[in-house]
Amino acid sequence: MSCLIVQADSTILFETNSPQYVEISAYLSLFSDLMKTPEHVHTYKITPLSMWNASASGMKSQDIIDFLKKHSKFEIPLKICKEIQMYMNRYGILRLEKNNDQLTLISRDSEIMKQIRKSKALQPYLQDQIDNFSSKINLVHRGLIKQELIQLGFPVEDIAGYLSGERLQIQLSNVNLRDYQTDAIEAFYQGGKKTGGSGLIVLPCGSGKTIVGIGVMSKVNCETLILTTNVTSVKQWKREILTKTDVPEELIGEYTGDIKQVKPITIATYQILTHRKNKNADFIHMELFKKRDWGLIIYDEVHLLPAPVFRETATIQATRRLGLTATLIREDGREEDVFSLVGPKRFYFPWKQLEQHGWISKVECYEIRVDLSSDVIDQYHQMENQKNKFRLASENPMKINVIKQLLKLHAEIPTLIIGQYINQLKEISNHFQAPLITGELSHTERDRLYNEFKEGEIKLLVVSKVANFAIDLPDAAVAIQVSGSFGSRQEEAQRLGRVLRPKKSKNQAHFYTLVTRDSKEQEFSLKRQLFLVEQGYQYHILDARHITNKELLTS
Repeated sequence: MSCLIVQADSTILFETNSPQYVEISAYLSLFSDLMKTPEHVHTYKITPLSMWNASASGMKSQDIIDFLKKHSKFEIPLKICKEIQMYMNRYGILRLEKNNDQLTLISRDSEIMKQIRKSKALQPYLQDQIDNFSSKINLVHRGLIKQELIQLGFPVEDIAGYLSGERLQIQLSNVNLRDYQTDAIEAFYQGGKKTGGSGLIVLPCGSGKTIVGIGVMSKVNCETLILTTNVTSVKQWKREILTKTDVPEELIGEYTGDIKQVKPITIATYQILTHRKNKNADFIHMELFKKRDWGLIIYDEVHLLPAPVFRETATIQATRRLGLTATLIREDGREEDVFSLVGPKRFYFPWKQLEQHGWISKVECYEIRVDLSSDVIDQYHQMENQKNKFRLASENPMKINVIKQLLKLHAEIPTLIIGQYINQLKEISNHFQAPLITGELSHTERDRLYNEFKEGEIKLLVVSKVANFAIDLPDAAVAIQVSGSFGSRQEEAQRLGRVLRPKKSKNQAHFYTLVTRDSKEQEFSLKRQLFLVEQGYQYHILDARHITNKELLTS
């Protein structure tokens, strides 16, 4: 059945009633970006970066063109076929190689090299010309020249190799890798060849990204620096390394605000690396990058990489770099920096395929639209500041009645209520007599509550955005999102991830987003849906008065 319309502006219209919806949307996401998600027709866009990632992951331009021709209602514009070939051919037309400690930029096309030499932005990094196809580069500029070249539309294939780092034997134990985890590890490592050793592995929360990272460690067998989002995640990484490898505890260090151990395997937070006394002071903990002879750096939740860590990463291109993420989307638009400095996408496995195998939960996604409380509706319409309007709609007190009905519908099911605004969460916590976890709570107290939730002693937790990342709550089967960060697609991915881990009993979860009808919040919710639809999830939109219909909610 033909269900695509490929347009001359590089957009692809996809009719969602296709019986092959899951398969086609998964393939589209390998080489294009989802832009709009109205109910019946979704819009994807082919971009240079999406093409370069596709090329780096091993896709061929002819395979993409054949796919589009097979599923397109009409003939594909010749212009699009040429653009696909041009963009994909650009990845690999420039290479960085190293021989006898000399870094060289090589082009297959002498005209492109001539254009590069004329660029004022690139001239500080170019040394002696070797011939019409190559120039010498200073080793310290390996990252900077890749950043500049990608801005000019020329991605670089970096095959200059990596330092081995200090050796550390790491043997996996007590773990059976799933097929896709083994494939992800090999796609990154590539048998130790120069073409491997840096890049991104894109897998959903609950699919074992941490295990994949540990699997990479066991391949390269060297001292490793792991950077992650918070102290809870640091402890989870340490626990996983201890239980799934033969590495003794005395070789694993934690580097956080509370403790600063530098050991052969060191796990640190982004926050401590970017801490400084004032905005003009140095980042004193950035020295961690040079404290040991690291052979591998793992960036957990790489889509959250702070700008100062980007800058440091530009200087350590001779060290293997692995980025782990559920989404390539960055709210600051710096996806190209991730590509050039950490590496291209090496492996991606569609969420819905993981669900079909039972490796993550089957999730039903709902947006429930709630009327604005009558006592604030006039105040809302009189507001001129858009941020204030968004917050007022987000904190709509009418949402508590909806939460009450959802909790009744899913009685005794482990449930998370997730939100952005602390006052709103405190009100919900008090109303339902449920524990509240925010950034103000000590890490010890947070861990106690997380553990009680895991053990089933607590069935309901109210959590702020501190629980967006790297929290292992495998039995959470219902998530109720009451407020969020404007149109953040990455946040939507992380919050959905709280209920994706496979369940011991019925492998089914529900993800609800409560949105004030006809408000700024509803406008932004459309952007948040983009990520879920891109992963193949159907997003049901309901009126609040329908939520007591259990048959509808579980259809």
